[in-house]
Amino acid sequence: MTLAQPGLSPVGDDGTDRWMIRNPVLPGFHPDPSIVRAGDDYYIATSTFEWFPGVRVHHSTDLVHWQPLGGVLTETRLLDLTGAADSCGIWAPNLTYAHGLFHLLYTDVATFAGGYWDPQNYLVTAPSMAGPWSDPVVLHGRGFDASLFHDEDGTTWMLSMRADWRPGRDRFGGIEIQRYDRDERRLTGPARLIFTGTGAGLTEAPNVYRKDGWYYLITAEGGTSWAHQVTVARSRHLFGEYEVDPGGPLLTSSGRPELTLQKAGHGSLVQTPAGEWYLAHLVARPYTPYGRCVLGREAALQRVEWADGAWPRISDGVPAELVPAPAGTALTTRPPSSELLEDDHFDAPVLGPNWSTLRRPATPDWVDLSARPSHLRIHGGRSPMARHRPSLVARRVTARRCTFEATCEFTPRNARQLAGITAYYNTRNWYYLHLTADDDGTPVLDLLVCDSGRVTTAPGLRTVVDGIPRVGLRLRLDGPLLTFAYTTNPGETPVWYDLGRAFDATTLSDEYAATIVPGEPEAWGFTGAFAGLWVQDLGAEGGYADFDRAAYRAS
Repeated sequence: MTLAQPGLSPVGDDGTDRWMIRNPVLPGFHPDPSIVRAGDDYYIATSTFEWFPGVRVHHSTDLVHWQPLGGVLTETRLLDLTGAADSCGIWAPNLTYAHGLFHLLYTDVATFAGGYWDPQNYLVTAPSMAGPWSDPVVLHGRGFDASLFHDEDGTTWMLSMRADWRPGRDRFGGIEIQRYDRDERRLTGPARLIFTGTGAGLTEAPNVYRKDGWYYLITAEGGTSWAHQVTVARSRHLFGEYEVDPGGPLLTSSGRPELTLQKAGHGSLVQTPAGEWYLAHLVARPYTPYGRCVLGREAALQRVEWADGAWPRISDGVPAELVPAPAGTALTTRPPSSELLEDDHFDAPVLGPNWSTLRRPATPDWVDLSARPSHLRIHGGRSPMARHRPSLVARRVTARRCTFEATCEFTPRNARQLAGITAYYNTRNWYYLHLTADDDGTPVLDLLVCDSGRVTTAPGLRTVVDGIPRVGLRLRLDGPLLTFAYTTNPGETPVWYDLGRAFDATTLSDEYAATIVPGEPEAWGFTGAFAGLWVQDLGAEGGYADFDRAAYRAS
């Protein structure tokens, strides 16, 4: 099996023994990357939307190998996603390090229907990425994609896009800035509009960097789909006026359907200890030109040439799949990332960093790793359509071809109790291979399909599994095709029975989930496909399922 993992490849023709970063460095649903360096350590924080833990973080020491650390916002003290709509919740976190503290600024978006966002911004700090994280500081709700800029004079400033809800107005009203008083832990002074963007429109995601006596303002424009780009403007003064780079976008894949990496935009910069610059940004990999992106929006890195007093430049201004790693990168071979290959037997006291839970944290009242050794017990939650108390434990799909399988023990008492595995995008688009009970109490295996909110049972697949205490369940993605199988003898040599039908995996994509309303901003889905363990107890009758392993393999 060949794993499509980020890794090192020799440049081979520049005589420097440089090695290469392979993009995307964070495959699967890892959008809006905010990169920061603290000493020799690099961190990338990414958006998590309706999934817990909020704000996923990866760590690296070389910009090549990235280790998932899990999420920062692990409890309702820091984040409450109860009832969060699909693709709402945490948008575009910003991670900075200054004055001996990590600062994590994040937006909890309540809606994006009708031109409203209701974006509430919060700030937490910690002495290390391991925490402890402070109680959130409540900041303004005027716009999302907020960031902090720590100036050389010791002041700290908060930037964000300015949302304008009024019909007929530009909903993306420009970039504003306001001072943040670290001692008082509050915003102070006037909010100033410093940049209204270019003709690309939809100006958002501001980051400011100071270099060679200039303030450089990095923004995303063109929307987070095919016309996405990274725009650079600069000024001698923090409040402007800002001159836009006459050379055009720093990075875009707009108008280049032949590129593997599409939707390039939403960037943040980092400088290595040796003075080299890199841009972290989001990309997507459609299965066909301008087609559906089942893996969602992913995170990539580009090398930036930035001479003193000059504009920053990326080679050809387009996203490359292979990028020179920093000088002196150790030529090491490491095992595949756990995001690409993992067999979890649930021996740890808490869920591992690759697991996420939907709309609520993994608390022991429903995610129980102690009741039965080496098993994950999931107490059933509400229906697949509900936004309150779902019981879904899932992980990101990180490759076009991959397999997810789990061993389940479940004794359903009636049709209101279900447990199994899911290929999931949001409440309106999912597939669910599950165990349940027939009207006479007979245990059966069946498959539910939800397409744009319409739930149906896949015909002809219902299978009686009476007297079988342990069932292995498997789903496999092979590009646009999704298949399911089961085994009644899970173990070292299982015999798998394919359900005999292929389903459309591309319904689990941002593009398929999009809602287009004339005159309003395009309401795309913003997440990506997940594979997970799902349990329902619709009658609140105490139903639960035990899983003694779950394995994911990318190929």
